[in-house]
Amino acid sequence: MYEDRAGTMGVVPTPTHRLVGRDRELDDIVRLLLSESCRLITLVGRGGIGKTVLLTAAVSRFGMADKSTRLFWARLAELTPGSGVGEVVEEIARQVIRADHSKRPDWPALVDTLSQPGSTSPQHTVLVLDNCEPVLEGGARPLINSLLEAVPGLTIVATSREPVGWIHEHLVGVRQLASHDAVALFKQRAAAIGHPISDEDESVVAEICRHIENLPLDIELMAGRLWQQVPRMILDGLTGDDDDARLDWRFGPRVGAAPRHRSVKEAIDSSYDLCSDPEKLLFDRMAVFASSFDINPYDNTNVVMGGAEFDAIKAVCGDDPIDDAGAVLARHDVEALLERLVDRSMVTVHRTATTVRYSLPESLRVFARRRLAESGDGERTRMDIRHLHYYQNKVVDAGNHWFSDQEQGLMDWARAAWDNIIAALKTSIKVPGQAGAGLEIIIGLIKLRAPFMLGSIRDARRWIERCLNAAKTMAPESTELQIDALAYSAWLALRQGEAADARRLLDESVELRIPDSKTRAEWRSHPEIDFGLSAAAELAKGTAEFMANSNPRAIEILERACDKFHALGDHGSAMMAAMFAGLAAGLIGTPKQADTIARRCYESATAAKARSAKSWAEFSWALALNKNDKPEEALTVLRRSLKYQLSIGDLWGAMWSVELRTWTLAKLITTAHSTDSHSHDGNRVTTARAREIAILAGGLETLRSGPGVGTQIGEMGAFATQSRNATDVARRVLGPAVFDAAKKRGTRLRPEHNEAQQYALGTLHLPDGGWDSLSESEQDVAIRIAKGQKRAEIASARGVSPKTYDTQVADIRTKLDIEKGADIAKHVPADVLHQDLADNT
Repeated sequence: MYEDRAGTMGVVPTPTHRLVGRDRELDDIVRLLLSESCRLITLVGRGGIGKTVLLTAAVSRFGMADKSTRLFWARLAELTPGSGVGEVVEEIARQVIRADHSKRPDWPALVDTLSQPGSTSPQHTVLVLDNCEPVLEGGARPLINSLLEAVPGLTIVATSREPVGWIHEHLVGVRQLASHDAVALFKQRAAAIGHPISDEDESVVAEICRHIENLPLDIELMAGRLWQQVPRMILDGLTGDDDDARLDWRFGPRVGAAPRHRSVKEAIDSSYDLCSDPEKLLFDRMAVFASSFDINPYDNTNVVMGGAEFDAIKAVCGDDPIDDAGAVLARHDVEALLERLVDRSMVTVHRTATTVRYSLPESLRVFARRRLAESGDGERTRMDIRHLHYYQNKVVDAGNHWFSDQEQGLMDWARAAWDNIIAALKTSIKVPGQAGAGLEIIIGLIKLRAPFMLGSIRDARRWIERCLNAAKTMAPESTELQIDALAYSAWLALRQGEAADARRLLDESVELRIPDSKTRAEWRSHPEIDFGLSAAAELAKGTAEFMANSNPRAIEILERACDKFHALGDHGSAMMAAMFAGLAAGLIGTPKQADTIARRCYESATAAKARSAKSWAEFSWALALNKNDKPEEALTVLRRSLKYQLSIGDLWGAMWSVELRTWTLAKLITTAHSTDSHSHDGNRVTTARAREIAILAGGLETLRSGPGVGTQIGEMGAFATQSRNATDVARRVLGPAVFDAAKKRGTRLRPEHNEAQQYALGTLHLPDGGWDSLSESEQDVAIRIAKGQKRAEIASARGVSPKTYDTQVADIRTKLDIEKGADIAKHVPADVLHQDLADNT
């Protein structure tokens, strides 16, 4: 296990397997060692992160680079936690001093060994103190300080789960592996035990590694499970919830491993046991918060960091002596205890430029939830309900106040808190009597527009259904919540193109609000009458009349919804109702209606300083401009809204900005035709616009079918009519073959890179291909072919030889990606066939 270095007085552990990843950390540690000016270097990280393995590799590399430095290595892991200075000195001396038979005390003997008295020139000496955490609170801290004072040429390198705390300490944070390195390590260990990972299982292994936070020790342990299970079975056991199996598993042969490295539970136990009782209590209670993946800084990932803000931890985990008789964790103590848990690498910190959040990694959360359940006295349920009510209040407040200059901050908060919001929803349907809190959360999220910008419409509707099922036994006073939840679910269904579902849900909402069957039978046939429906039901009803039935009465209903929302003080929802009224007016109303309503909606969002809401209000403004024959202005508005939506990650809004752009391009084309503008340049512009519609139609088809969207525009009434009209216009201009080829090109635009949106903005230039890639002379040849002229006739008219003509045809075939010259005619846009041919004779 140890290897003597020739010419030194120390021993360094021999690496037992190839280190995977860690190149940057290795370079940092070696650089610090070579500088000789760093007296104390501490590798800090949670248990099992691989500090010792990393340091072994770093010291070995350093030893090859600087053979004059003396190296010593001492392990402190086996000392009794809290051991004093004398015991720590004795343990280090036992491992470091090799041949001293005198009766000197350990301290002077150790100082002499490290300082080499009598040497003509002081040598650089490195002492590694591995696994300091058991004795850091006892003897390690004062001993390290004393050694650095007594031995001028000494550098100490420590590994610990928390900093030593010396004034000039250099900290090297050891993070979990980057994702690709984690998979590589798993494959290495799996192959070593005779269970190599197949290509088909590599994605499963990546998911396993994510659940164990890419932690090297846990990767080795999970690879050891391959003695008993296949990768898919291992992954199925890592649920992160109450049925998670990782704490109960055995992990194959572990001979040679320290006791704390023999299982996931023992590794966590070794850290947990070092905590004080108040620290343990806070740690256990933090299990009610969702776990969050700690991102390696060298990982190229777009994962949003989650975690909970300090205020949430203080409110949920701290006791209020007034409200909690027998409070055991005072709120004013939470901050100091949380900082200690962070220092001990028991809690992960997520830092951004403006915020700090905290979470337990998944394995630690599973451990803490089990501890919380075992504590008895309903502690776990009490903490779950506190967590639920905290996020209920936060989401309801965000839903009521987002229509302001706080808009983006509230959305950013919801994005970071998303996993905790989902955890709160789970509690609401699991704990009896809490379904109402879940309904308030999901309604608040809909008001905040979270299903469009953070989650998905599909998931929002599922949560409404689950909460409603759990709410069946709720008290009568909760009926209004259920009415609104059903109405909002109907409204979301319409946004998906699910008109039948929307009708069913709206009927259920109205039935709860209007018990009288005779009155209820009339509400659909008399939209001009206010039957006392809720504002949310009016919004759903008006949207249905507009999108599903193309009924101009929808405008009146949506404006009534707007008034009802205003009366409730819910001005953000009022703006949404006004936006839909403006969309309805822009598509099935009069030009004056469209202008009046859209202008009012736009001015409302502008006055509220809600920039994202303003970008949505620009949808109805763009349609109003189209309705009033100002499509060029509409394109400018849509470009502005699309650019802003992409900048904040609003992919739902950006998708509709692109959709409305196709409608507006079609309006421009039909306007140009109605003015008999058939010049050569005019035709080229028309063809380019039609090709853009075709490409965007393909891109939108891919976007709508992607995860998180699930919208069927073909079932969305007036919207579907506009989209069909746009593609019909483009198909007439281009001809079926050219249109289909361009649309197919659009389906290959990558949603993960926002390529359809970038193409609409003009910031993505597609590779050459299609009609627009042909030069003017090539287009002239193609047009002549489409008009039926023969080879000799075209060559003569163009003033070229038949051989040159053949070369041009070959170039045209290459650019159009077709095999036969006879197919060229299919790719000539129908709109340009009437143009005059060039006179080259």
